[in-house]
Amino acid sequence: MKTNRLRVKYKEFSSVVTTEFNHIRKDEGIMLILVFAMLIYATIYSLAYSNEVLRNIPIAVIDHSQTASSRELIDKIDAAPNVFTSYSPSSMDEAEKLLYNRDIYGIVYIPQTYEKSLLRGERTTIGIYADASYFLMYRQVFSDVVAVITDIGATVKKNKLILGGANEYQADVISEPIIFTTKNLFNPYLGYGTFIMPAIIILLIQQTLLVGIGMIGGTWREFGGYGKLKIEGEKRVSTIPIVLGKSVVYLAIYAFSMLYVLGIHYKLFDYPMNGSASTIITFLFPYVLSCIFLGIAVSTLFRYRESSMLYLLWTSIPILLLSGASMPQEAIPEWLFMFGKIFPSTSAIEGFLSIQTMGSTLLDVMPQYQLLWVLTGIYFVLACIGIRVIMNKKELK
Repeated sequence: MKTNRLRVKYKEFSSVVTTEFNHIRKDEGIMLILVFAMLIYATIYSLAYSNEVLRNIPIAVIDHSQTASSRELIDKIDAAPNVFTSYSPSSMDEAEKLLYNRDIYGIVYIPQTYEKSLLRGERTTIGIYADASYFLMYRQVFSDVVAVITDIGATVKKNKLILGGANEYQADVISEPIIFTTKNLFNPYLGYGTFIMPAIIILLIQQTLLVGIGMIGGTWREFGGYGKLKIEGEKRVSTIPIVLGKSVVYLAIYAFSMLYVLGIHYKLFDYPMNGSASTIITFLFPYVLSCIFLGIAVSTLFRYRESSMLYLLWTSIPILLLSGASMPQEAIPEWLFMFGKIFPSTSAIEGFLSIQTMGSTLLDVMPQYQLLWVLTGIYFVLACIGIRVIMNKKELK
């Protein structure tokens, strides 16, 4: 008797797997979301961020000094890696118009007394106006110009010391008493794509699964698909075979997608790959499972396939913000960040970045790993409850 029940459960499971695969294969919309969307979005975003660092940002320099010293300053600014002088307006009003028209993203103001103050050994002030409405532009303009001014300031101090009788070595030590070297860990070129793309890829796994599974759930309810899963001679299909059968299908599809993205795609765009493959697979397994079970649970709420797109597409940006990927966790209200933990992507992004970008071990991300398993269990139970409620409805009997 027990053997017969197991055989029936296996037939139900096989029926769900076959039906789900065929349904996905024949539905172009679902194929686009579950099979191709992750690959397409990952490629488009990676190409958009492929330059990594902003270069050749146009700025304006107002040179009221018109001296050899001011021209030297302008030449050094133009030699900086990320900015160049595209305009030389004669007044601040003219420069402001260029800034408001987005012809430039920064203004450097050199006063008339610039060279005179340097020769007298007096302090002089140079104005820097950077467009802070675009933080990446602001950072590049401000850091490049400040670096040039700092370098010139050290040179002026050194020359003054030499004129005062110090030898060149003493002048170097006094003008720059501390020499520092900078090594950018895990993101050597400070590239924006290297910074944000790992988080986006992890989020894409969750969001495409939720939307795609939601579309399937809505379609099945709209056309009575659940009722067609019954095995001949059985009154109804058991809940667990449905949940597990669907999960196996989605897991197989995303195993191939992730194999491409984390293997080939990562190498094509030269993203950091410092984690071991076994650690990444072990960590992402409960993440994908939790996303699948969450998707199945949510899909039971939709009566129509379009509902998934309407209710879930807008959630991507808020979930990314709550994950702490684009905004540091410490800068997010604690209660809001803790709320974000209900989404698998929050723990997955944090752990995946630590493993793949920083080379951490599974032990290092154990809190995130354990939470993903907890979420897997919770969403599995919710998925089973949701499927059971639908199967008990008269319309599907």
